[in-house]
Amino acid sequence: MKHVRHFAPSFFLSLMHICLVQANYAPYFFDNGARSTNGNMALFSLSEDTPVGTHVYTLNGTDPEGDPVTYGLAYEAGSRHYFSVDKNLGNVTLVEELDREKEDEIEVIVSISDGLSTVSEKVRILVMDANDESPEFINTPYIVHVPENTPSGSSIFKVEAVDKDTGSGGSITYFLQNIHANKFTIDRHSGVLRIKTGVVLDYEKSRTHFVVAIAKDGGGKLRGDNKVFSATTTVTVNVEDVQDTPPMFIGTPYYGYVYEDTLAGSEVLTVVALDGDRGKPNSIHYCIVNGSEGSFEISNTTGAISVIKNPNQLKKEVYELKVQASEVSQEVDSSVYAFATVTIRVVDLNNHPPTFYGESGPQNKFELTMYEHPPEGEILRGLKIAVNDSDQGANAKFNLRLVGPGGIFRVVPQTVLNEAQVTIIVENSAAIDYEKFKVLTFKLLAIEVNTPEKFSSTADVVIHLLDTNDNVPKFSSDYYIARIPENSPGGSNVVAVTATDPDSGLWGEVKYSIYGTGADLFLIHPSTGIIYTQPWAVLDAEVNSKYNFYVKAEDTDGKYSLAEVFITVLDVNDHSPEFNENIQEKTMIIGSPVKIEAIDQDAEEPNNIVDYSIMQADPANVFDIDQSTGEIKLKSYIRSLDIIHNITKNKDCIWSVVVQAKDRGSPSFSTTAVLKIDITEETLHKGPMAAFLMQTKDNPMKALGVLAGVMGIMVLITIMISTAMFWRNKRSNKIMPVRRIIKKRQIPQTRTVRMEWLKFKRPSNAAEKFVVEDDTKSLQNENSNNNIHVAPVPPTAPVPPPPPALAPRGDTPAWRVPTVSGSLTPKFVNKQMKKKGHGSAHNALVSELKMKFEKRNAAIGEPHI
Repeated sequence: MKHVRHFAPSFFLSLMHICLVQANYAPYFFDNGARSTNGNMALFSLSEDTPVGTHVYTLNGTDPEGDPVTYGLAYEAGSRHYFSVDKNLGNVTLVEELDREKEDEIEVIVSISDGLSTVSEKVRILVMDANDESPEFINTPYIVHVPENTPSGSSIFKVEAVDKDTGSGGSITYFLQNIHANKFTIDRHSGVLRIKTGVVLDYEKSRTHFVVAIAKDGGGKLRGDNKVFSATTTVTVNVEDVQDTPPMFIGTPYYGYVYEDTLAGSEVLTVVALDGDRGKPNSIHYCIVNGSEGSFEISNTTGAISVIKNPNQLKKEVYELKVQASEVSQEVDSSVYAFATVTIRVVDLNNHPPTFYGESGPQNKFELTMYEHPPEGEILRGLKIAVNDSDQGANAKFNLRLVGPGGIFRVVPQTVLNEAQVTIIVENSAAIDYEKFKVLTFKLLAIEVNTPEKFSSTADVVIHLLDTNDNVPKFSSDYYIARIPENSPGGSNVVAVTATDPDSGLWGEVKYSIYGTGADLFLIHPSTGIIYTQPWAVLDAEVNSKYNFYVKAEDTDGKYSLAEVFITVLDVNDHSPEFNENIQEKTMIIGSPVKIEAIDQDAEEPNNIVDYSIMQADPANVFDIDQSTGEIKLKSYIRSLDIIHNITKNKDCIWSVVVQAKDRGSPSFSTTAVLKIDITEETLHKGPMAAFLMQTKDNPMKALGVLAGVMGIMVLITIMISTAMFWRNKRSNKIMPVRRIIKKRQIPQTRTVRMEWLKFKRPSNAAEKFVVEDDTKSLQNENSNNNIHVAPVPPTAPVPPPPPALAPRGDTPAWRVPTVSGSLTPKFVNKQMKKKGHGSAHNALVSELKMKFEKRNAAIGEPHI
């Protein structure tokens, strides 16, 4: 590289200081070779698909004095600026998109400076190719004209495509779409198009072929991926016609007829032949090769065949002529020709069509009146029809058929020669329906079979139907749903049912009736089908809101059908809410609500939904009421009786509150009541018994009744136990020692509490209530008989339990119905007593007491122990 030194403008001034200052050496680039990405960019190459903004190189150099250096890039005038450089770091960034196909080399002037000296170098950057171009066909469109007799394998055209890329990305191979169904092949390297081996082009079969050719490059890298590009073009191959196809007859086979009145020289038919080569057709020459026997001739140019004798001179009924068609051309060999066979039949003149006859002669209309739905297979004997054709032989043969609604009748016979009697038979009885067709009309058609004229004649067959009662009345629906308000007066219309009977006259008249368990309150009009309520009927949705019954539609012959009727009685707001009887007085504990309840007897919402409100209270700002539930509670700021005493001077704390219960019906009904509320503070007693006492505060008789019942039960238990002890002592002749039953007392807590009346707490262990202890201080029995040493005996009946112990105030204990139970458990048993029989008496007494305890527990609803 050529190094160019640039000196500072103040050259002479610097020269004056050479003696005073050390000499300055110019900076220089590092030359790291062609494959390096830092240095002076000499021999640097860059792919054209490098994205803009990529850091592609780092300029790297130094200053001999160690001064910092800066870098720069410059371009010649008119050149595009592809790169930018960070002057301090030397990082080179691509700022313009590269395109090798437009510019494969870029000249850049790189520079390095230490502030005093600048060194510049011109470098060439090579732009490397990437596969970014697609092949492109040139000289399109491609249209080729090929004679149809071109040999297979012949070259017919060459396609050419170019790719601006280099290397594999610029190499092109060719191939065709649908290679297996194609009649052509292509050389994959040269692009030469050939007719496939073994394939012959035929103008008469296909005049144009469209061949799709594809050019594909060899692939290459593009932005890191291997890409392959291709292009397509269509080659239009037009096949040119050549004279290689013989003539062809059109409209074969050929048939002609000569009738008995045909004149000699008359044209019978014309044959037509065309040159098989449609591109440049030749004219055709016609001739009869054989078969005419001098009776027919043909026009050489038009192909018209004529009879040259009178029909009565023709000796055969059928003539088969062999006709030849040849092309007329100097270039074509005369041996190119085609043959066709022409069949000519000599027939008598057919001049009589079939004719229908009635009882009085020729007739073209026949009528009959009959009832609907006759039996299948029945003959319509009222129709007297005959048919006749006066011709002879094949001309007198014809077919009969009925034209009209299909499948109802059939005609016999179906084929007639000369004449026959016509019979019409019923085939489908269900289709002969008066309700569908009052009149059935058919065409009786007679048409010749083997005659060219196909002479025919028709006669009208008109059948008038009479009605029968063959239909059942039919409702418009299988069920009817109706709604009626409960306040509808008697005789109100509910729903109209409709049934139809398509029969005519009296058979089509329908009479309605109803029956069923739900029909008691309803009537139906026998003619109109209108269902209405009985004049005396009173509907009540609260009593019964659903009715269903059956309605019957019947004709005069008793044929009927049924439908079900469902009637819903719509609720009407006709009841006012009613308060319960115990609403007059309520006791409210501060902090707990009281509840009022009113019942609306209406059947449906919203008529039976009740809303509650306080209409009047003095003072007013004391209570709140829940609109939906009817719960009344004190205002949130009232937490004690002291606050209530501040509100009112009434020391007994009883309020009279006017409450209202109002339903949501339309119109709405309401009921008001005066409620006396006695407000008190919460007592120290909690649990079910306290709640019961509080509830019965307003009804003391209820509390007294419960108290009397409990005391009665306790007295009954005492009597039973005493009786049992009496019978035990009476049966035993032994004097038993006295045993005392000592109940464990609960240890009261030190806290002073109030006694709850009528509150009994079941001990945690029922067996602990009674314990049999041996009195070791006294061994005397009641009779002071100390001479007999006896074993311990069963205890006497337990006495009623002492008053309940004072319950501590704390967590609310579980409430239980008070009960008396115990466990008779002696501390020791003398084996000698068992031997003498006292053990059996002891067991019997325990069993008896256990049974009595179980009966008593069952009577008061407590489980036995």
